Amino acid sequence: MRNKRLILALAGAVICGLLAVMLVTQYIASVRNTATQLNNIVVAKTEIPVGAKITAEQLALLPVPNGSAPEGVFRNLNDAVDRVAVIPIGVREPITGLKLAPAGTESGLGAVIPAGYRALTVKVDEIVGVSGFVNPGSYVDVVAVIVPVNQGQAAQGPISKIVLQNIKVLASGAKLDSPSDQRQPTQVNAVTLLVTPEQAEKLVLAANESKLQLVMRNFGDQEDAQTAGANKSSLLSGETVKALPPTAAEKVADTKPASAAPKPRIRRTSYEAPREMKTTAPPPPVSRNSIELIEGAKRREVIPNELP
Repeated sequence: MRNKRLILALAGAVICGLLAVMLVTQYIASVRNTATQLNNIVVAKTEIPVGAKITAEQLALLPVPNGSAPEGVFRNLNDAVDRVAVIPIGVREPITGLKLAPAGTESGLGAVIPAGYRALTVKVDEIVGVSGFVNPGSYVDVVAVIVPVNQGQAAQGPISKIVLQNIKVLASGAKLDSPSDQRQPTQVNAVTLLVTPEQAEKLVLAANESKLQLVMRNFGDQEDAQTAGANKSSLLSGETVKALPPTAAEKVADTKPASAAPKPRIRRTSYEAPREMKTTAPPPPVSRNSIELIEGAKRREVIPNELP
């Protein structure tokens, strides 16, 4: 009996040992397989500003799984050296061909101008530049005040009209990079806009004929606003009230569950003690003479008028 138990214990120990060896072997094989599937990609070691030519000191190699590597990533450091960044590149961000200008492009403003576009600088002040909040990467509309050529329309005075829409700001003053804190205004005397050749002609004419005004728009607003322009007549015709869209804080507040209905308020009034009620004492009982009547074993009192 004891021999059987000993044999069973030894057999269990051997089986557990074999399972442990198999699991460790599988784990080591999976680690080796994963290591063989890793491949190096080129990433930024430091922040690379837009329009800057990349140097070897700004790059590093980072091993990543082959399936998770971005499309167009570089595998060799020399492939990205001396290329110009067309967008800001952050630390440990992969370097891809879409973020770089074509090989041979010189650093500076020319590297960030796409093919078919032009960069045109216009003079601004604190008012035209939206109090200094127009930064590189912002999108603006250009408004001009023009006197009509038609004599009939010229009698109505100048017209304010949006001449260009959704224009990207390439540079603010001599800076191609957006400030780290865009809540703080930056006072500049000129901004550079990214326009097509046709838009460049309109912008130059509008700048020579009148004073320009920049109107900032939302980054995601791509709507084409067709307006008739404004003159003195339309200015004096008044304007209807338009509801403003809800802010982000108001949208969050709308998603919260409605609170329970408020409890009714109890109106408190001054308490007046009840007046003491005057009670009258009951009249004293009228004394009436009675006679004790004994009838056999019974005894009772009767009034003389009640005698039979």
